[in-house]
Amino acid sequence: MMRRLRNIFALGVKELHSIVRDPVLMFLMAWAFTVGVLTPGKGAGDASVHNAGIGIVDEDRSTLSLRMADAFQAPYFLPPQQLSAAAVDKLMDQGAVTFVLVIPVDFERDLIAGVTPTLQLLIDATRMKQAGIGAGYVRTIVNDQVTEFLYKTRRDAPTSPVNLVVRTQFNPNLAPGGFQGLVALMNHSTLFTVILTGAAVVRERERGTIQHALAMPVSSFELMLGKVWATSLVITAVITASLFLVLKGALDLTIAGSLPLFLAGVVTYLFSATSIGIFLATIARSMPQLGLLAIMVVVPMSMLSGNSTPLESQPEALQRIMQLAPSTHYVSFAQAVIFRGATLADVWFEILVMAGIGLALFVAALLRFRRSMAAAQG
Repeated sequence: MMRRLRNIFALGVKELHSIVRDPVLMFLMAWAFTVGVLTPGKGAGDASVHNAGIGIVDEDRSTLSLRMADAFQAPYFLPPQQLSAAAVDKLMDQGAVTFVLVIPVDFERDLIAGVTPTLQLLIDATRMKQAGIGAGYVRTIVNDQVTEFLYKTRRDAPTSPVNLVVRTQFNPNLAPGGFQGLVALMNHSTLFTVILTGAAVVRERERGTIQHALAMPVSSFELMLGKVWATSLVITAVITASLFLVLKGALDLTIAGSLPLFLAGVVTYLFSATSIGIFLATIARSMPQLGLLAIMVVVPMSMLSGNSTPLESQPEALQRIMQLAPSTHYVSFAQAVIFRGATLADVWFEILVMAGIGLALFVAALLRFRRSMAAAQG
Protein backbone atom coordinates (compact mmCIF):
# COMPACT_ATOMS: atom_id res chain seq x y z
CA MET A 1 0.00 0.00 0.00
CA MET A 2 2.80 2.40 0.91
CA ARG A 3 4.60 1.58 -2.35
CA ARG A 4 1.48 2.46 -4.31
CA LEU A 5 1.11 5.75 -2.45
CA ARG A 6 4.77 6.60 -3.10
CA ASN A 7 4.27 5.83 -6.79
CA ILE A 8 1.19 8.06 -6.99
CA PHE A 9 3.04 10.87 -5.22
CA ALA A 10 6.12 10.57 -7.45
CA LEU A 11 4.00 10.48 -10.63
CA GLY A 12 2.12 13.57 -9.46
CA VAL A 13 5.36 15.42 -8.74
CA LYS A 14 6.49 14.56 -12.29
CA GLU A 15 3.29 16.17 -13.62
CA LEU A 16 3.92 19.28 -11.52
CA HIS A 17 7.42 19.62 -12.96
CA SER A 18 5.97 19.25 -16.46
CA ILE A 19 3.45 22.05 -15.84
CA VAL A 20 5.97 24.43 -14.24
CA ARG A 21 8.44 23.94 -17.09
CA ASP A 22 5.88 24.97 -19.71
CA PRO A 23 6.10 28.82 -19.83
CA VAL A 24 3.30 29.21 -22.37
CA LEU A 25 0.91 27.19 -20.23
CA MET A 26 1.89 29.10 -17.10
CA PHE A 27 1.29 32.41 -18.88
CA LEU A 28 -2.13 31.29 -20.16
CA MET A 29 -3.20 30.17 -16.68
CA ALA A 30 -1.99 33.40 -15.12
CA TRP A 31 -3.86 35.42 -17.73
CA ALA A 32 -7.07 33.38 -17.50
CA PHE A 33 -7.35 33.57 -13.72
CA THR A 34 -6.45 37.26 -13.46
CA VAL A 35 -7.27 39.29 -16.57
CA GLY A 36 -9.77 36.66 -17.76
CA VAL A 37 -11.69 37.00 -14.49
CA LEU A 38 -11.23 40.74 -13.99
CA THR A 39 -12.39 41.75 -17.48
CA PRO A 40 -15.89 40.17 -17.31
CA GLY A 41 -16.28 41.50 -13.78
CA LYS A 42 -15.34 45.07 -14.69
CA GLY A 43 -17.39 44.95 -17.88
CA ALA A 44 -20.45 43.41 -16.25
CA GLY A 45 -22.21 46.78 -16.11
CA ASP A 46 -22.51 46.69 -19.92
CA ALA A 47 -25.31 44.14 -19.53
CA SER A 48 -27.47 46.77 -17.82
CA VAL A 49 -28.21 50.41 -18.56
CA HIS A 50 -25.10 52.47 -17.85
CA ASN A 51 -24.45 56.01 -19.12
CA ALA A 52 -27.04 55.64 -21.86
CA GLY A 53 -27.50 58.71 -24.04
CA ILE A 54 -31.03 60.09 -24.01
CA GLY A 55 -32.62 63.05 -25.76
CA ILE A 56 -35.97 64.69 -25.05
CA VAL A 57 -38.15 66.50 -27.56
CA ASP A 58 -40.19 68.62 -25.16
CA GLU A 59 -43.06 70.19 -27.06
CA ASP A 60 -45.05 70.80 -23.88
CA ARG A 61 -42.51 72.77 -21.77
CA SER A 62 -44.60 72.23 -18.68
CA THR A 63 -43.66 71.60 -15.07
CA LEU A 64 -44.27 67.86 -15.49
CA SER A 65 -42.18 67.56 -18.65
CA LEU A 66 -39.27 69.34 -16.98
CA ARG A 67 -39.54 67.07 -13.96
CA MET A 68 -39.49 64.03 -16.22
CA ALA A 69 -36.29 65.27 -17.87
CA ASP A 70 -34.65 65.76 -14.46
CA ALA A 71 -35.58 62.20 -13.42
CA PHE A 72 -33.10 60.59 -15.84
CA GLN A 73 -30.06 60.43 -13.59
CA ALA A 74 -26.56 58.95 -13.62
CA PRO A 75 -25.21 56.32 -13.63
CA TYR A 76 -28.03 54.90 -15.73
CA PHE A 77 -28.37 57.84 -18.13
CA LEU A 78 -26.23 60.71 -19.28
CA PRO A 79 -27.72 64.19 -18.74
CA PRO A 80 -30.69 64.43 -21.15
CA GLN A 81 -30.24 66.52 -24.28
CA GLN A 82 -33.06 68.89 -25.17
CA LEU A 83 -33.64 68.31 -28.88
CA SER A 84 -35.76 69.67 -31.66
CA ALA A 85 -37.81 67.27 -33.74
CA ALA A 86 -35.67 67.99 -36.78
CA ALA A 87 -32.44 66.96 -35.03
CA VAL A 88 -33.61 63.55 -33.86
CA ASP A 89 -32.86 61.49 -36.97
CA LYS A 90 -29.37 62.93 -37.41
CA LEU A 91 -28.32 62.33 -33.79
CA MET A 92 -29.67 58.77 -33.79
CA ASP A 93 -27.91 58.02 -37.08
CA GLN A 94 -24.67 59.25 -35.53
CA GLY A 95 -25.21 57.13 -32.42
CA ALA A 96 -25.14 60.19 -30.18
CA VAL A 97 -28.28 59.09 -28.30
CA THR A 98 -29.82 55.68 -27.70
CA PHE A 99 -33.24 56.90 -26.54
CA VAL A 100 -35.37 59.86 -27.57
CA LEU A 101 -38.52 60.66 -25.57
CA VAL A 102 -41.06 62.82 -27.41
CA ILE A 103 -43.44 64.72 -25.12
CA PRO A 104 -46.41 66.16 -27.08
CA VAL A 105 -48.03 69.55 -26.75
CA ASP A 106 -50.55 69.93 -23.88
CA PHE A 107 -49.31 66.74 -22.23
CA GLU A 108 -49.69 68.06 -18.68
CA ARG A 109 -53.06 69.72 -19.36
CA ASP A 110 -54.51 66.53 -20.85
CA LEU A 111 -53.42 64.51 -17.82
CA ILE A 112 -55.09 66.93 -15.41
CA ALA A 113 -58.23 66.88 -17.54
CA GLY A 114 -58.40 63.09 -17.40
CA VAL A 115 -57.44 62.55 -21.03
CA THR A 116 -54.83 59.84 -21.66
CA PRO A 117 -52.03 61.37 -23.77
CA THR A 118 -49.47 59.40 -25.78
CA LEU A 119 -45.71 59.64 -25.42
CA GLN A 120 -43.35 58.42 -28.11
CA LEU A 121 -40.08 56.65 -27.29
CA LEU A 122 -37.55 56.21 -30.10
CA ILE A 123 -34.85 53.59 -29.49
CA ASP A 124 -31.61 52.79 -31.29
CA ALA A 125 -31.98 49.00 -31.27
CA THR A 126 -28.49 48.39 -32.65
CA ARG A 127 -27.37 48.69 -29.02
CA MET A 128 -29.29 45.59 -28.14
CA LYS A 129 -28.66 45.14 -24.40
CA GLN A 130 -29.13 48.76 -23.41
CA ALA A 131 -32.07 49.16 -25.78
CA GLY A 132 -33.97 46.17 -24.42
CA ILE A 133 -33.39 46.88 -20.74
CA GLY A 134 -33.40 50.67 -21.06
CA ALA A 135 -36.94 50.75 -22.46
CA GLY A 136 -38.15 49.34 -19.15
CA TYR A 137 -36.10 51.92 -17.24
CA VAL A 138 -37.63 54.77 -19.24
CA ARG A 139 -41.15 53.39 -18.82
CA THR A 140 -40.71 53.08 -15.06
CA ILE A 141 -39.30 56.59 -14.67
CA VAL A 142 -42.08 58.15 -16.74
CA ASN A 143 -44.82 56.23 -14.90
CA ASP A 144 -43.40 57.18 -11.51
CA GLN A 145 -43.24 60.86 -12.41
CA VAL A 146 -46.77 60.89 -13.87
CA THR A 147 -48.21 59.03 -10.87
CA GLU A 148 -46.52 61.35 -8.39
CA PHE A 149 -47.73 64.40 -10.32
CA LEU A 150 -51.34 63.18 -10.45
CA TYR A 151 -51.39 62.44 -6.72
CA LYS A 152 -50.56 66.08 -6.07
CA THR A 153 -52.97 67.61 -8.59
CA ARG A 154 -56.00 65.32 -8.69
CA ARG A 155 -58.08 63.95 -5.86
CA ASP A 156 -59.49 61.16 -8.03
CA ALA A 157 -56.06 59.90 -9.05
CA PRO A 158 -55.96 56.08 -9.00
CA THR A 159 -54.29 54.45 -6.03
CA SER A 160 -52.67 51.06 -5.99
CA PRO A 161 -54.31 48.49 -3.70
CA VAL A 162 -50.89 46.94 -3.01
CA ASN A 163 -47.83 48.62 -1.56
CA LEU A 164 -44.90 46.56 -2.84
CA VAL A 165 -41.72 46.83 -0.76
CA VAL A 166 -38.67 45.29 -2.47
CA ARG A 167 -35.88 43.97 -0.26
CA THR A 168 -32.76 42.71 -2.03
CA GLN A 169 -30.75 40.01 -0.29
CA PHE A 170 -27.11 38.93 -0.76
CA ASN A 171 -26.39 41.71 -3.30
CA PRO A 172 -28.26 44.81 -2.10
CA ASN A 173 -26.50 47.14 -4.56
CA LEU A 174 -27.28 44.80 -7.48
CA ALA A 175 -23.62 45.02 -8.53
CA PRO A 176 -22.95 42.43 -11.25
CA GLY A 177 -19.14 42.54 -11.12
CA GLY A 178 -18.51 39.86 -8.50
CA PHE A 179 -21.12 37.54 -9.98
CA GLN A 180 -19.71 37.76 -13.50
CA GLY A 181 -16.20 37.33 -12.15
CA LEU A 182 -17.18 34.12 -10.36
CA VAL A 183 -18.84 32.88 -13.56
CA ALA A 184 -15.56 33.40 -15.45
CA LEU A 185 -13.56 31.77 -12.65
CA MET A 186 -15.69 28.61 -12.74
CA ASN A 187 -15.64 28.43 -16.54
CA HIS A 188 -11.85 28.77 -16.66
CA SER A 189 -11.37 26.18 -13.93
CA THR A 190 -13.37 23.65 -15.96
CA LEU A 191 -11.55 24.42 -19.20
CA PHE A 192 -8.02 24.30 -17.80
CA THR A 193 -8.66 21.19 -15.73
CA VAL A 194 -9.89 19.23 -18.74
CA ILE A 195 -7.10 20.55 -20.99
CA LEU A 196 -4.28 20.01 -18.47
CA THR A 197 -5.12 16.40 -17.68
CA GLY A 198 -5.98 15.50 -21.25
CA ALA A 199 -2.86 17.17 -22.63
CA ALA A 200 -0.66 15.31 -20.14
CA VAL A 201 -1.87 11.96 -21.50
CA VAL A 202 -1.76 12.94 -25.18
CA ARG A 203 1.65 14.59 -24.83
CA GLU A 204 3.17 11.48 -23.26
CA ARG A 205 1.69 9.30 -25.97
CA GLU A 206 3.00 11.57 -28.74
CA ARG A 207 6.49 11.72 -27.21
CA GLY A 208 6.63 7.99 -26.51
CA THR A 209 7.14 8.42 -22.77
CA ILE A 210 4.02 6.37 -22.10
CA GLN A 211 6.04 3.29 -23.08
CA HIS A 212 8.61 4.19 -20.44
CA ALA A 213 5.86 4.33 -17.83
CA LEU A 214 4.60 0.92 -18.91
CA ALA A 215 8.06 -0.53 -18.34
CA MET A 216 8.05 0.67 -14.74
CA PRO A 217 6.35 -1.20 -11.89
CA VAL A 218 3.37 1.13 -11.85
CA SER A 219 -0.27 0.49 -12.71
CA SER A 220 -2.70 2.42 -14.86
CA PHE A 221 -4.56 3.39 -11.69
CA GLU A 222 -1.41 4.95 -10.21
CA LEU A 223 -0.58 6.79 -13.43
CA MET A 224 -4.06 8.22 -13.67
CA LEU A 225 -4.34 9.18 -10.01
CA GLY A 226 -0.97 10.93 -10.17
CA LYS A 227 -2.27 13.15 -12.97
CA VAL A 228 -5.52 13.76 -11.09
CA TRP A 229 -4.02 14.99 -7.84
CA ALA A 230 -1.31 17.09 -9.51
CA THR A 231 -3.76 18.90 -11.81
CA SER A 232 -6.29 19.36 -8.98
CA LEU A 233 -3.58 20.88 -6.78
CA VAL A 234 -2.54 23.40 -9.45
CA ILE A 235 -6.10 24.45 -10.31
CA THR A 236 -7.10 24.70 -6.64
CA ALA A 237 -4.10 26.94 -5.99
CA VAL A 238 -4.87 29.32 -8.87
CA ILE A 239 -8.59 29.39 -7.95
CA THR A 240 -7.68 30.36 -4.37
CA ALA A 241 -5.29 33.06 -5.56
CA SER A 242 -7.84 34.44 -8.04
CA LEU A 243 -10.56 34.39 -5.39
CA PHE A 244 -8.56 36.60 -3.05
CA LEU A 245 -6.58 38.79 -5.46
CA VAL A 246 -9.16 39.35 -8.19
CA LEU A 247 -12.67 38.65 -6.91
CA LYS A 248 -12.21 39.86 -3.35
CA GLY A 249 -9.43 42.36 -3.99
CA ALA A 250 -10.08 44.00 -7.36
CA LEU A 251 -13.83 43.34 -7.73
CA ASP A 252 -14.64 43.82 -4.02
CA LEU A 253 -16.65 40.59 -3.79
CA THR A 254 -17.80 39.70 -0.29
CA ILE A 255 -17.34 35.99 0.41
CA ALA A 256 -20.32 35.20 2.59
CA GLY A 257 -19.58 31.52 3.25
CA SER A 258 -16.74 29.37 4.50
CA LEU A 259 -13.60 29.29 2.37
CA PRO A 260 -12.56 25.77 3.52
CA LEU A 261 -16.03 24.50 2.57
CA PHE A 262 -15.78 26.16 -0.84
CA LEU A 263 -12.33 24.64 -1.48
CA ALA A 264 -13.61 21.23 -0.44
CA GLY A 265 -16.34 21.52 -3.06
CA VAL A 266 -13.78 22.71 -5.63
CA VAL A 267 -11.58 19.66 -5.03
CA THR A 268 -14.59 17.38 -5.33
CA TYR A 269 -15.54 18.95 -8.64
CA LEU A 270 -11.99 18.85 -9.99
CA PHE A 271 -11.99 15.10 -9.39
CA SER A 272 -14.79 14.91 -11.95
CA ALA A 273 -13.24 17.39 -14.37
CA THR A 274 -9.85 15.65 -14.40
CA SER A 275 -11.58 12.34 -15.13
CA ILE A 276 -13.33 13.96 -18.09
CA GLY A 277 -9.97 15.21 -19.37
CA ILE A 278 -8.37 11.77 -19.19
CA PHE A 279 -11.40 10.15 -20.80
CA LEU A 280 -11.23 12.58 -23.72
CA ALA A 281 -7.49 11.97 -24.04
CA THR A 282 -8.09 8.25 -24.51
CA ILE A 283 -10.36 9.10 -27.46
CA ALA A 284 -8.21 11.79 -29.08
CA ARG A 285 -5.21 10.76 -31.16
CA SER A 286 -3.52 14.16 -31.12
CA MET A 287 -3.57 17.53 -29.36
CA PRO A 288 -5.76 19.20 -32.04
CA GLN A 289 -8.33 16.44 -31.61
CA LEU A 290 -8.22 16.89 -27.83
CA GLY A 291 -8.80 20.61 -28.24
CA LEU A 292 -11.85 20.06 -30.43
CA LEU A 293 -13.27 17.44 -28.07
CA ALA A 294 -12.71 19.74 -25.10
CA ILE A 295 -14.64 22.53 -26.85
CA MET A 296 -17.53 20.15 -27.57
CA VAL A 297 -17.69 19.13 -23.91
CA VAL A 298 -16.61 22.18 -21.90
CA VAL A 299 -18.64 24.84 -23.73
CA PRO A 300 -22.03 23.10 -23.23
CA MET A 301 -21.10 22.34 -19.62
CA SER A 302 -20.32 26.01 -18.99
CA MET A 303 -23.33 27.46 -20.83
CA LEU A 304 -26.02 25.03 -19.69
CA SER A 305 -25.03 24.40 -16.07
CA GLY A 306 -26.81 27.49 -14.75
CA ASN A 307 -23.64 29.59 -14.82
CA SER A 308 -24.46 31.78 -17.82
CA THR A 309 -28.17 30.98 -18.23
CA PRO A 310 -30.51 30.11 -15.32
CA LEU A 311 -31.21 26.39 -15.31
CA GLU A 312 -34.92 27.02 -14.69
CA SER A 313 -35.28 28.89 -17.99
CA GLN A 314 -34.09 25.93 -20.04
CA PRO A 315 -36.35 23.18 -21.47
CA GLU A 316 -37.32 20.59 -18.88
CA ALA A 317 -35.68 17.74 -20.79
CA LEU A 318 -32.42 19.67 -20.96
CA GLN A 319 -32.60 20.40 -17.23
CA ARG A 320 -32.80 16.68 -16.51
CA ILE A 321 -29.88 15.92 -18.79
CA MET A 322 -27.73 18.62 -17.17
CA GLN A 323 -28.30 17.05 -13.76
CA LEU A 324 -25.85 14.38 -14.94
CA ALA A 325 -23.13 17.01 -15.48
CA PRO A 326 -20.94 17.77 -12.43
CA SER A 327 -20.70 21.43 -13.48
CA THR A 328 -24.43 21.93 -12.75
CA HIS A 329 -23.98 20.97 -9.12
CA TYR A 330 -20.68 22.84 -8.92
CA VAL A 331 -22.36 26.09 -9.99
CA SER A 332 -25.20 25.61 -7.52
CA PHE A 333 -22.74 24.82 -4.73
CA ALA A 334 -20.37 27.73 -5.47
CA GLN A 335 -23.10 30.36 -5.71
CA ALA A 336 -24.72 29.13 -2.50
CA VAL A 337 -21.47 29.27 -0.50
CA ILE A 338 -19.95 32.44 -1.98
CA PHE A 339 -23.08 34.61 -2.23
CA ARG A 340 -25.58 33.21 0.26
CA GLY A 341 -23.26 31.97 2.99
CA ALA A 342 -24.51 28.38 2.81
CA THR A 343 -23.15 25.86 5.31
CA LEU A 344 -22.39 22.17 4.91
CA ALA A 345 -25.94 21.36 6.00
CA ASP A 346 -27.21 23.33 3.01
CA VAL A 347 -24.88 22.04 0.26
CA TRP A 348 -24.01 18.49 1.34
CA PHE A 349 -26.25 17.07 -1.38
CA GLU A 350 -24.42 18.96 -4.15
CA ILE A 351 -21.06 17.76 -2.79
CA LEU A 352 -22.33 14.17 -2.58
CA VAL A 353 -23.68 14.28 -6.15
CA MET A 354 -20.42 15.76 -7.45
CA ALA A 355 -18.49 13.00 -5.71
CA GLY A 356 -20.80 10.32 -7.12
CA ILE A 357 -20.58 11.66 -10.67
CA GLY A 358 -16.82 12.04 -10.29
CA LEU A 359 -16.46 8.42 -9.17
CA ALA A 360 -18.47 7.19 -12.16
CA LEU A 361 -16.41 9.33 -14.54
CA PHE A 362 -13.18 8.16 -12.89
CA VAL A 363 -14.09 4.50 -13.35
CA ALA A 364 -15.09 5.09 -16.99
CA ALA A 365 -11.87 7.00 -17.66
CA LEU A 366 -9.79 4.32 -15.91
CA LEU A 367 -11.27 1.56 -18.07
CA ARG A 368 -10.58 3.56 -21.22
CA PHE A 369 -7.09 4.45 -19.95
CA ARG A 370 -6.22 0.82 -19.27
CA ARG A 371 -7.45 -0.15 -22.72
CA SER A 372 -5.34 2.55 -24.39
CA MET A 373 -2.31 1.57 -22.29
CA ALA A 374 -2.74 -2.07 -23.30
CA ALA A 375 -3.02 -1.04 -26.96
CA ALA A 376 0.18 1.06 -26.68
CA GLN A 377 1.99 -1.83 -25.02
CA GLY A 378 0.86 -4.23 -27.72
